[in-house]
Amino acid sequence: MTHDNGPWARPAPAPRPARRSPRAWLWLCLMAALVALIAALAHAFPEAVRTGDDWARVARAAGVAVLVSAGVFRGGRILRPQHLKYVAVWAGVIAILALGFAYRDEFAGVGRRLQLAFSVGEPVAGAEQELIVPQDADGGYVLVAKVNGQRVRFVVDTGASDTVLSPDDARRIGVDVDRLNYVLESETANGTGYGAPFVADRFDVGPLSLTNFRVTVNKTSLSASLLGMSFLSKLESFRFEDGKLVLRWREGPPA
Repeated sequence: MTHDNGPWARPAPAPRPARRSPRAWLWLCLMAALVALIAALAHAFPEAVRTGDDWARVARAAGVAVLVSAGVFRGGRILRPQHLKYVAVWAGVIAILALGFAYRDEFAGVGRRLQLAFSVGEPVAGAEQELIVPQDADGGYVLVAKVNGQRVRFVVDTGASDTVLSPDDARRIGVDVDRLNYVLESETANGTGYGAPFVADRFDVGPLSLTNFRVTVNKTSLSASLLGMSFLSKLESFRFEDGKLVLRWREGPPA
């Protein structure tokens, strides 16, 4: 014997929330792809939709596409679910391709911007015969050069007339600093400093290569090697703009 009421009666099960069918989700994906396609085409061909009438025609065409696709998806007899899935996938692919074409100019610089964001002293190629050095967190400009094939980090210093190697960097690239003749004098914030002349067989900054490049090996320790005007003056130009140092040189080896 069963009782509908009473303390031992089972509570009625709660109604389950309605769930969207896979067909509805496919239709929503198709509509999102349609919106992306319209936005991409409007960006790529702004001259085609300039007035309110132009946008009204676009809206009418989109409305027809929405109504037709809604009828097809709701009926479900013309296309099977797997066919609807293919339609949605291809619509998404077409929308992505259209967005890539519309924003091709913006995407073209993404790679270089990523390089600038994550480069640690590595100069980044800009235009032809141009290198870009991003500003570091301390507000300075640090780049990696190769001295006789060995990597050395330099701080760009427009106030230094010479390019200066620290004793530690000089030892690392194979220079016997104890046998150098420290005859060059310079005035520093800490008084008179002494350096020794040294000629690097090769001095490479990115694709820019110098031969028999004169540098100075500092006698006392430095926090970093310095890239001075002896290098910068060989360029066609250098400028600081928007947190970047832009180096340009003429075709052929610098004088």
